[in-house]
Amino acid sequence: MPSLSCHNLLDLAAADEVPLPSPTPLRLPRVMSVASPASPTSPSPPAPPRRVIVSHALPLRSSPDPAAPFGFNFTVDAGTVAYQLRSGLPANAPVLHIGTLPAAAAEAASDELSNYLLANFSCLPVYLPSDLHHRFYHGFCKHYLWPLLHYLLPLTPSSLGGLPFQRTLYHSFLSANRAFADRLTEVLTPDEDLVWIHDYHLLALPTFLRKRFPRAKVGFFLHSPFPSSEIFRTIPVRDDLVRALLNADLVGFHTFDYARHFLSACSRLLGLDYQSKRGYIGIEYYGRTVTVKILPVGIDMGQLRSVVSAPETGDVVRRVAEAYKGRRLMIGVDDVDLFKGIGLKFLAMEQLLVEHPELRGRAVLVQIANPARSEGRDVQGVQDEARAISARVNARFGTPGYTPIVLIDGPVTAQEKAAYYAAAECCVVSAVRDGLNRIPYIYTVCRQESNALGDDAPKRSVIVLSEFVGCSPSLSGAIRVNPWSVESVAEAMNAALRMPEAEQRLRHEKHYKYVSTHDVAYWAKSFDQDLQRACKDHFSRRHWGIGFGMSFKVVALGPNFRRLSVEHIVPSYRRTENRLILLDYDGTVMPENSIDRTPSSEVISVLNRLCEDPKNRVFIVSGRGKDELSKWFAPCEKLGIAAEHGYFTRWSRDAPWDTSVLAADFDWKKTAEPVMQLYTEATDGSYIEHKESAIVWHHHEADPDFGSCQAKELLDHLENVLANEPVVVKRGQHIVEVNPQGISKGVVVESLLSSMVKTGKPPDFVLCIGDDRSDEDMFESIVCPSNASMKLPATSEVFACTVGKKPSMAKYYLDDTVDVIKMLEGLANAPSQRPRPAVQLRVSFEGSL
Repeated sequence: MPSLSCHNLLDLAAADEVPLPSPTPLRLPRVMSVASPASPTSPSPPAPPRRVIVSHALPLRSSPDPAAPFGFNFTVDAGTVAYQLRSGLPANAPVLHIGTLPAAAAEAASDELSNYLLANFSCLPVYLPSDLHHRFYHGFCKHYLWPLLHYLLPLTPSSLGGLPFQRTLYHSFLSANRAFADRLTEVLTPDEDLVWIHDYHLLALPTFLRKRFPRAKVGFFLHSPFPSSEIFRTIPVRDDLVRALLNADLVGFHTFDYARHFLSACSRLLGLDYQSKRGYIGIEYYGRTVTVKILPVGIDMGQLRSVVSAPETGDVVRRVAEAYKGRRLMIGVDDVDLFKGIGLKFLAMEQLLVEHPELRGRAVLVQIANPARSEGRDVQGVQDEARAISARVNARFGTPGYTPIVLIDGPVTAQEKAAYYAAAECCVVSAVRDGLNRIPYIYTVCRQESNALGDDAPKRSVIVLSEFVGCSPSLSGAIRVNPWSVESVAEAMNAALRMPEAEQRLRHEKHYKYVSTHDVAYWAKSFDQDLQRACKDHFSRRHWGIGFGMSFKVVALGPNFRRLSVEHIVPSYRRTENRLILLDYDGTVMPENSIDRTPSSEVISVLNRLCEDPKNRVFIVSGRGKDELSKWFAPCEKLGIAAEHGYFTRWSRDAPWDTSVLAADFDWKKTAEPVMQLYTEATDGSYIEHKESAIVWHHHEADPDFGSCQAKELLDHLENVLANEPVVVKRGQHIVEVNPQGISKGVVVESLLSSMVKTGKPPDFVLCIGDDRSDEDMFESIVCPSNASMKLPATSEVFACTVGKKPSMAKYYLDDTVDVIKMLEGLANAPSQRPRPAVQLRVSFEGSL
């Protein structure tokens, strides 16, 4: 559990914001279940955990109605993803929706309204003051985050509607997310409920929620693009937002590109790496594994089929078909948004008519413009541009009874949209950037399911699709285009209109097979199952909350993995007689990011003090060369050194170096070095380190993504060319190293322990500290030794300790090199500490009286 000292640290994030009024706690059930008659013969199975769906807006519509309770008539908005996903959840699982109400209905905020919506719709509203909601939604979300997530930097806010980063708007964003967390706190049962957070409006919510419930089961799905790290890194609070996503257990994206950009941001901003295991991508974050999921949202097949099959839809389809009889109808449906490319689509239509005069009077583009979701000059600019271009094209090519571009503004019913989809030969989506865009999916189903034009007519379709739209990878039969190239879009539209019917049928069948099998229920079920899988180890670990403000995070440790304290180790140190202390160098006694790798005077001093105790044998076990280590530790007369992972070993400064007899032939270096040189020339910032027994390729100064990619390729390359050589090729932290077989830190530690056993002084105290993969061999050798001749006394005190909180063979951890030095200082001071005689305590006590 988080310590009390950081209970309200997140409140600091909104210090400049006017505090929200404290909500009146509602008397709401934390677990909602449906009552069922008890069976006298067999107990009913336990109800599945409740799913708490959190989105910016509740899946509700509201309309003023003086006769209705609270003055509004509420109905379910079945077109929202937050509601549609229920079809993929277990049928008997309780579902609770949390979000805001429409602006007009929000004015009727009260506990009574909350209880009414909870009882009738399983919806619990979050009430935000109107000014806060405006700054949060229209200010920070829609005019800063939304453009930036779609690759638009706020360089020209006056012309494009984007705003530069404003700290006050960011505080409003945090305050709104905190209000969502407050509402969740009232009703959440963290040990049972599964929380599913939707979209960028609530990016900060996982941090607020994790702070209050360290074991909460939290999933987050981003419905917008995640930009490349070069774009995302321009956000002044970029670390806060990345850490917030990492406070979820499962993070979902529509496409691999978005997930890849997120992983790159984690690597470049926080130095985190990821691993793919059995098809799942995982990021290790302070002992927790954050799973990354890639799956686009589908459509609600049942709801769409019911709309298409409705009699009124068939009537509208026939009217549309009659109105455009003899025309080649194309359809576009887009929100009035800066990134939908409506103006570019109209320019492409103009280009089509210029280059193909035979289509004049025949080709028609119907563009349905959905109402804008935000406000500002950018929205008005999009509307003005669309009207101006369409008016010009219609004036140039229109004739009596023929309008090339039909622009339909304002709300259009679902039946009317379905009718246009069913009647159109081609769907054109030319967004310059879009998270997913389900319009092509809907178009495909409408063409398949509608029979208003006959049994054969709707069973073929063509889609002209921007390659920058999230659904593009899943629609392999579409004609993909670069929306910025007006000529390319025009040519694609011409190809679609001239495509043979047989090819249209094949493309349509391919799309329909995917859309019908990957619907919204499939997506929701898959995400729900992966969220449960990602949270299955929550109760097998201990959790601590650390950090301030939006830097808050939870550290999850195994039940037997705990911090090594001086108070815990000193008693064992004092009562033992033969001690062995094994220390890695880089990342353990020397910080990993230090430019000067020479040990400090503090390190030299504490090592000398430990070595002066005749009961101690102290060794530096490092992968560095013996000459370098000999020079650095020349002031330490009694310090033992194992260099190059134990290929060279000496017990003190004046003792000779012992060389491993396992490797004598190094001809393999003539093969390995040219390969490494090839990758060094191709990878800026990399270099080769030559050792007597090994050769190492370093890439810690190279680009993180490219260096890691090159390291994987180099590893495979070396393993192939050195397959018949007596060597081992290994990846370490920013290195690829080739060592002779049988040389490792584990082997040298077993050798040291065996030597002490043979001399009749088996160690009864072993302390081993390291930080990277090669040190895991040391931990394994002392925790579960494989050498039978190296049997330690049953009473031996063994402390294997890793630096940093991460999965390890060690049972203890220290946070960093500063903690390591403090630990060694504590041991060096331990022999001089003696308990005072009882009489002295008594005299001192009496004197004080």
